[in-house]
Amino acid sequence: MTEPSPTGDRRVAIVTGAASGIGRATAQLFAERGEHVVAVDISPQGLNDLGKNIVTLSGDVSGEEVNRAAVETALDRFGRIDTVVLNAGTGGTPPLESPGAIDRADHIFGVNLRGPILGLRAAIPALRRSRGSAVFTASVAGLRGDPGNWAYNASKAALINLVRAFAIDYAAQGIRVNALAPGLTRTGITANVHQDPALLAAIERRIPLGRFAEPREQAEAIWFLASPAAGYITGTTLVVDGGLDANLGILPLPGQSF
Repeated sequence: MTEPSPTGDRRVAIVTGAASGIGRATAQLFAERGEHVVAVDISPQGLNDLGKNIVTLSGDVSGEEVNRAAVETALDRFGRIDTVVLNAGTGGTPPLESPGAIDRADHIFGVNLRGPILGLRAAIPALRRSRGSAVFTASVAGLRGDPGNWAYNASKAALINLVRAFAIDYAAQGIRVNALAPGLTRTGITANVHQDPALLAAIERRIPLGRFAEPREQAEAIWFLASPAAGYITGTTLVVDGGLDANLGILPLPGQSF
């Protein structure tokens, strides 16, 4: 390992799933606010043009190699790690009885669960030294069920309880572990909804704030959880969903009619 570059008081973050959506917005936000960032994604093309203060690394987070490489890169280049944002995720749940359903579910669990576990495991020694924090990207899909989304729902629900368990395990070592549970956000995953005006309108009627979130809004919540302002917060899941989870959905929202 090469000698680390001096960073002064600048903090250092690793962000996975940084090529698009919430991960990209998070990497850019942290960099804009003066942090060094190691941005990781399976898509090398998506990592282009992220901006200054960002080092990129391509690989599959469901394997140990890229998680170790991200930590080594951060330590080689910047000498420390203060935050890991374990954001990479995937969906596309097939019907349970369809051919290949279990193989696809294994892939979803590999990225959405195994990936964050390996990412935290690789970063723990550095986080212990910095008394840093980890933020996992869960989902409101981990709080309730969706039709035809069983594997994704299960992976995100497990992630939320994983955060509770890790928070307990590492609190005495000065490491905070929290989760973000985004609601519907304008990312590539929801692009098909925005191409169907009737479907978009129907979904937005269920959201008390009446719109999808922007990725930057989710990144701001991640920034808060990683910051000293959240220094007494660990083991929690911050729901950022425009009130979606608060709405039972049986009655129309104020200003709406049946």
